Amino acid sequence: MPLPTHIISGGSKMRLNVEHRTHYRYESPAYHAVQSLKLTPAEFEGQKIINWSITAQGCTIGSEFTDGNGDIISTLTSNGPVEAIEIVVKGEVETTDTAGVLRGHKERAFPAVFLRSTPMTKSSAAIRKLADKIAKKTKDGSALELAHALAAAVGEAIEYAPGATHVHTTAADAIADGKGVCQDHAHVLISAARHLGIPARYVSGYLFADHEGKPHEASHAWAELHLPEFGWVGFDPANKCCPTDNYIRLGSGLDGQVATPVRGVHTGGANENLDVTVVISQSQQ
Repeated sequence: MPLPTHIISGGSKMRLNVEHRTHYRYESPAYHAVQSLKLTPAEFEGQKIINWSITAQGCTIGSEFTDGNGDIISTLTSNGPVEAIEIVVKGEVETTDTAGVLRGHKERAFPAVFLRSTPMTKSSAAIRKLADKIAKKTKDGSALELAHALAAAVGEAIEYAPGATHVHTTAADAIADGKGVCQDHAHVLISAARHLGIPARYVSGYLFADHEGKPHEASHAWAELHLPEFGWVGFDPANKCCPTDNYIRLGSGLDGQVATPVRGVHTGGANENLDVTVVISQSQQ
């Protein structure tokens, strides 16, 4: 995993196109649907929005606001009755490789907020053992070296295995099984970091290509740890790297349930079926 030993400026750049469709189908009509959408990227030094839109036919999407984490939130409402809701996101983003360092991101929440555990990130004996082992190994190093070693250890402890877990799998369950996906890598890293007193949070977004350059074209998740001298730094244990210009950052939270791009409630609408498609492509500049 590359070490961002200093804050880098003028890194490589990329323009990425996004088309993200979230389609809900209901066996019986749904009424009074309200959904919180964390589907608009914020701008900061490593991320510039060229254009961005969110549409949902037959629904109302209210004005945007920025929460305490600096993430942009909008609200979708539909009085119904509806048998389906499709949220369509389209946009173009210019990204810059900052070696994972989050710079110029305006937020009001104190880093200490992200020391708080949640049911999804509650530590287990196995997580604490992993964290303590890495802390002992790197006791003479910097906080940055500790963070990198911790992320690498999580990546080694959990084999990437799509379908092995589900959205409600906890960090403790994931490390016990030794298999999971990006959500599980992020939750375990967050849990281990918090055990060592390092503020850590879950980040949702998009990934165009992995660290080997293989196309990814999907929603993705990673973690950010708050480190002295650097502030928030992203770590992606699933891909054994820090976020680069292949990444688009959407939003953050204490865990994946808080940072999820779409969440909400409705009445009626029994047996909800969800289908999500994401296509990421590189713009021809």
